[in-house]
Amino acid sequence: MDKTNLLVGLDIGTTSIKAVVADTASNELRVIGAASAPTKGMRHGKIVDIDQTASAIASALKKVSEKTNSKIYRVVTGIPVGLLQLEEAKGLINIGEQGQEVGDSDVKRVLSSAISSSLKEGWEPIAFLPNKFLIDGRTDVDDPRKMIAHSLEIHGILLTAPTTDLHNIKKAIERAGYQNNFFVPTPLAIASVALDEGERTFGAIILDLGGGTTTATVIHENKIKYATIDLEGGSDITNDISVVLNTSKNEAEKIKREFGYADPNLTSTDNKFPVNVVGESAPQMIDEEYLSEIINARLEQILDRVGNGLDDHDAFKLPGGVVITGGSSALQGTDDVVKDNFQVKARIFQPDQMGLRNPLYAAGFGVVKYAYSLADIDYLVNSVIYGGQITPKISEDNNSEKMKFFKRPQTTSEITRKEDYNKTNVAQSAHESDTDARDTKKNKKGLRDFFKKFFD
Repeated sequence: MDKTNLLVGLDIGTTSIKAVVADTASNELRVIGAASAPTKGMRHGKIVDIDQTASAIASALKKVSEKTNSKIYRVVTGIPVGLLQLEEAKGLINIGEQGQEVGDSDVKRVLSSAISSSLKEGWEPIAFLPNKFLIDGRTDVDDPRKMIAHSLEIHGILLTAPTTDLHNIKKAIERAGYQNNFFVPTPLAIASVALDEGERTFGAIILDLGGGTTTATVIHENKIKYATIDLEGGSDITNDISVVLNTSKNEAEKIKREFGYADPNLTSTDNKFPVNVVGESAPQMIDEEYLSEIINARLEQILDRVGNGLDDHDAFKLPGGVVITGGSSALQGTDDVVKDNFQVKARIFQPDQMGLRNPLYAAGFGVVKYAYSLADIDYLVNSVIYGGQITPKISEDNNSEKMKFFKRPQTTSEITRKEDYNKTNVAQSAHESDTDARDTKKNKKGLRDFFKKFFD
């Protein structure tokens, strides 16, 4: 398949790498395949072993390449909310004393001015979201090109990530044999597919239940209003099962996937399954309810910690409720547990395209959808940030059909100002927060109480 028609989204998670491939030949986004591969090179959303991560990336991309019968050279990679920092940015340039028409080069110059003026040492830009352009300091426009101006000013939000983390991600992709085209913010990518227009405007919570971390991002008025991270996820649930049932982690993961329920109310003690126990010659029979109690205890603790920050920011008052994504949300009854814990409506999102019908691929699908929908201005932004890495090349002569690959409807703002976000982005401390802080939480009886005390 012609590589120029392919758009490949890469989601580098703590426990697995996900890749989604879409074909854009017909001037529309058509997902043609997806694949995942386990990895041990990550910890809490960050790379701790480049070679192991590179091997997992290569495995996932090889799988999806064979599945789609296509050749992959470049990818677009999502950057998780835990690595993002937001800065207000603005730039100002002169166009000409007599006034002249604004072109692509002028837009690039003012973008460079805004980005360089706000960039902090130790951080690299990954995206810039323009809020407005000002012609001659007065006229507010979305796209200033072909307009006559003496000066051009831009206001927007600069999204950055730590230089060291970005270096590790790029190096892992390169060692896997591929190149990264550009980065996109994962929470906005997920919002582009998991939330409808009303939810993005009036507000909703994206709860991403990952393997190594759990993140909650509040989207309101097409902006990131708040984000919190808990450094526990599906792998911790697997570890709990391993410890309590005295079985290997591989066995624990297997029975979690095959027999696990997030909500004990959906289980029965009559339904039993064999578990290979360390030191025992014969498997032991365990019932679904017992396994579910183990799973539920850890999930409740994670939700308690995440919920504290969401409650403090009045996120539960937003009409969109909670939209759940991530591989761990595949456990049956997860939406019921979230609904009962947060006392809001909740639903699980999974892509409805063939081959993507698993919450695991929500972020990867969001990355390709977000990248495909980029507007002309967004592409100019990327050409400033990433230089020659971006393909195909843009020119003022390109017609709308050729530019379809990068078009996105322009909004006046997609993200909130830095103070509203950055003061809460140190959310990894949520992992250490007091799980008893929510005085509205109902006390559990019996086994649930036991497991909560056990894990505490």
